[in-house]
Amino acid sequence: MTSSTLPTRERIIRAAGKLFHGEGIRAVSVDAVAEKAGVTKRTLYYHFRSKDDLIAAYLDTRDQPNLALFQRWFAETEGDVADKVASLFSNLARAARHPEWKGCGFLRTSVELVNLPGHPAITIGRAHKKRVEDWLFSAFTEAGVGENALQLARQVILLLDGSFAVVLLHRDPSYMEAAADAASRLIRTALPGSAAIDRLPVPDYL
Repeated sequence: MTSSTLPTRERIIRAAGKLFHGEGIRAVSVDAVAEKAGVTKRTLYYHFRSKDDLIAAYLDTRDQPNLALFQRWFAETEGDVADKVASLFSNLARAARHPEWKGCGFLRTSVELVNLPGHPAITIGRAHKKRVEDWLFSAFTEAGVGENALQLARQVILLLDGSFAVVLLHRDPSYMEAAADAASRLIRTALPGSAAIDRLPVPDYL
């Protein structure tokens, strides 16, 4: 389906996504989105009450595809759960070598809206990150990690989001590869049969 045959709402979101990705959400005006989508400003406001709603809709369309991509990379990688999680970082490092790579849209949006914690886009970003955490928790539980599965999922999330930030700053994807090694070591320490598993603290929120 070409952009000209897309439903109007989807065409607006797609145009907004390209502009937001390239320039940031604050730098892009509603007029610019309407022009790129080939609609009038009035039509845009018929589908979205405000620019804030448009930003939220743009992020919402990235939620399931991003998680599905992580799950595909995980499923396609041979080896144990540590190898599979490490592949997330390796694939992200490959993506980060593309000249148009600009990091995680959810994190970039949260930085631009740091003074608006109740913004609908922040709510969507928070929910997306929690879904990724819950998926990792399930994967670790299935691998037999046990009572440390939630703690481990959060540690991997910190490595993921930390590597997004550091690679964006330094423009050096090798930081993601270093994070892959750290995640793999953490996971193998927590797997059944590890000599170090008994030394891992049990979080008090379980």
